[in-house]
Formats: sequence, structure tokens, C-alpha cells
Amino acid sequence: MDMLKLNRVGYGAMQLAGPGVYGPPADPAAAVAVLRRAVELGIDHLDTSDFYGPHVVNELIKEALHPYPEHLVLVTKVGYVRNEAKDWVPAHGSDQLREAVHSNLRTLGVDRIDVVNLRVGGPHGPEDRDVEREFTVLAELREQGLIGELGVSNATRSQVDQARSIAPVACVQNMYNIAQREDDALLDHTTAEGIAYVPFFPLGGFSPLQYAALAAVAERHGATDRQVALAWLLHRAPNVLLIPGTSSVRHLEENTAAGQLRLSEQDMADLDTSG
Repeated sequence: MDMLKLNRVGYGAMQLAGPGVYGPPADPAAAVAVLRRAVELGIDHLDTSDFYGPHVVNELIKEALHPYPEHLVLVTKVGYVRNEAKDWVPAHGSDQLREAVHSNLRTLGVDRIDVVNLRVGGPHGPEDRDVEREFTVLAELREQGLIGELGVSNATRSQVDQARSIAPVACVQNMYNIAQREDDALLDHTTAEGIAYVPFFPLGGFSPLQYAALAAVAERHGATDRQVALAWLLHRAPNVLLIPGTSSVRHLEENTAAGQLRLSEQDMADLDTSG
């Protein structure tokens, strides 16, 4: 499976859980409707994790879409768990990673997960440390047929390189948007190497100047500032895949339509200089 052949706008399911990404949503039927509408719109990759809820989001995906369409790619991540205090707790032990993969298999109702990302860094960003043991565990599960492809999330360039020395890396999932461009060099590296780059938090943290630039470009195109922010990411590099999250069918449709928005060189220049 070549992730670069997927439709460039996917869907991130994290917001389908309850407040703080913990517990069930207030309206489970609405969450199911969003997931089914995503597939109707041609979205062919969903981003999830068993630690969303925990378990809740995977179970909603299974309820809404199982048996899954043949073309649908399920992407999950491991490396953290949620405790009863609703904290995000690192879970990088070998047995913890194996259990996380098996838990995702159970809650999604599949025999193999298409893509598993190793979540390396914590809530404050990447943490530069050795990932050989952790990625080797996942590579072994891939050899056993339980995982299709591997990726890394919230990772540094050195961790990407270390992971690639162990097994192929299909994708890198890091924070990146118009306001957060610290990953420019890594994005360019993944472009050159043919690795999918999946930015999370694509729609936040903008300054007043950036909001003004987004609004101006949006007005020129009859679009929303959210759509322009997503389109900027797609224009930034050809290997960028989007996974914007929402619990609203209307926002889902708007986000998906952003894939058809064509920005001019002037649009891109205006947005780039706003940063």
C-alpha cells in the first residue's frame, strides 16, 4: 500500500470522543453519521487510536463502517495510554506496545491494521531519544502480518532516520501548519524521500496577521479561512496528506472540499509572508 496514492484529504477521528478526548460523545449517532459521510465523500484514510476514549473512537469506527470498504485505510498510533485521571501516559515498553497493537486490532475488528504510527514525543512536542527498541517491536509485529505499514508521530529527523534503518517508514505525523513551521526541513526531507507527511493540528495557533491573510485569500476564492489553511498545506508539498478532525458533518464537508481549492502563486506568497 502506497500512502502517496491515497486521496490527499483524509479524516482524523480524535474529536469523536467526549470532552478532553475521554469517554463517549454526547451524541454517538452523530459521530456514526460523520464517519459514514466521510466514506460517502470519498475519504479513503481514517486516523484513530485506541487511546482516544480510550477505546471509544475505535469502537465508533467499527460500529459505523465494519465490514470496512476494501479501499479504506485505517491508521492508528501506539505509545501512549490514558489513565483514570485522564492523563496521557507514555507506554513505550515492549509489552505495552504489543498490547496496544492487539487492542487496536480488537476494537477495530480487524486481523491487520493498515498503518501503525509510533507516537514518540509527548504533549509538548518531539523528544529526542533512542527509538530502536520500540520501532523494532513494531517491525516484528509487521513481519508477523499484524501491521501493514509503519510510521512515526511527533518525531525528530534523527528518529525518522533511526526508524528507517529498522523498517520502511510510510509516513511521518507531526505538528505543522501556517503558524507552526518548525518542521520545514523534515517536511522537505520526507518529500525528497517519498514519505507521506501528515500534519496534525492544521487549523490552530494562528496570529491576527495570519488570520487576516487567510481571510483575504478566502474572500478571493469564496472559501472559508479553514479551507484556505488546509489548501495551503496541500500546496506546500505533494506528499502532504491531511487528517482534519471534526464532529460536524458540515465541517467535514467543508474540509473535504478544501482539496479542490487551487491557490495561486500570489495566494501562497501572501500566506507565507504572514508567518
